[in-house]
Amino acid sequence: MSKEEIEFIGKQVKDMYGTYIGKVIGTITDIDGSVQTVGVDCGSEGLKQIAFEQLVIQGQYVIFIPRWRLDAQRLLREKGLTMRRIRALMDIVSENDDMKEDAELIHEKYKMKLLTLDETERQIREKLEKRLGELDGQLKSIRMLRFDAKLQNKSNEISDAKFDLVKTHTVEIIEHIEHEKAEITNIQRRINDLSVESGERVESPKQDVHSAAISYLGKVESPSPSQPKTPISTDIGVGPSIPTVPTAKPVAIGADGDEVSEDSDWLKRISSS
Repeated sequence: MSKEEIEFIGKQVKDMYGTYIGKVIGTITDIDGSVQTVGVDCGSEGLKQIAFEQLVIQGQYVIFIPRWRLDAQRLLREKGLTMRRIRALMDIVSENDDMKEDAELIHEKYKMKLLTLDETERQIREKLEKRLGELDGQLKSIRMLRFDAKLQNKSNEISDAKFDLVKTHTVEIIEHIEHEKAEITNIQRRINDLSVESGERVESPKQDVHSAAISYLGKVESPSPSQPKTPISTDIGVGPSIPTVPTAKPVAIGADGDEVSEDSDWLKRISSS
């Protein structure tokens, strides 16, 4: 293990939204010495083994990155790149018909890649919806607790100071939950935008691409000689706008920068916690 990997043992662990999770107490390594999982003492929930790639050092804390976020960032990056490659391939074919046969050689590769990513996307969508349901349940529970505390205060069962303490803590938790919900909603929007682009039928404005695009995409039938040429439509969107994944700022433990990139203000929330 590197010096950095050893030094984070004993640090407190928080999630990206500032919620305390536990404390790092050790690691499990592979035969080559690389860290596989990190053991985190989560109190009453016991010892949890967290994948090494889900942890990022930020100052005095170790930050936990939820799996759904890593998977979503990977999907956005891979699908965005695939769409850019498809668009570039279309441009090459439209500019040089002699490249048609070469384009056909790699067409199936990108076609299968999109199909694989579609299945991955479906699984990620389910994870996001499930997490949103969990967060909504937590919000309901927290608001019920705060209301009951107010009722206790009005009936002189607890003092104003205690009630203010309850409000302070619950407001902080609600803020963390709302931040995570906003993050998930943003990820869902970006996935939807990319899916619309890859799934909608887009008409090609270039008539001279007709024969090349037919051979390349394999999606439409050639019109008969007696019929006028019509614009080509495909099942793969090649629009000009592809969502990009922000560049990571913190130092990642076991993960590359792309996978733990962050476009929210979670670092500020962590630092101020």
